[in-house]
Amino acid sequence: MWTVVYMAHNQADGEKIKDLLGSEGFLVKIRAIGKEDDRVYEVLVPNGEVQEAHDVLVDLGY
Repeated sequence: MWTVVYMAHNQADGEKIKDLLGSEGFLVKIRAIGKEDDRVYEVLVPNGEVQEAHDVLVDLGY
């Protein structure tokens, strides 16, 4: 199972977070949700990596 660790307002921000977490060794995927005009992007990691990924995001100021 995958869990959301970050909600991005646009695809570019989602990709940036994905790349940051990926460079730290996390498995990451992005899922777009909402209608085309109102879309947000969920950044997801496996359940077992949620706490560590969250800690990295906090350390990086997100």
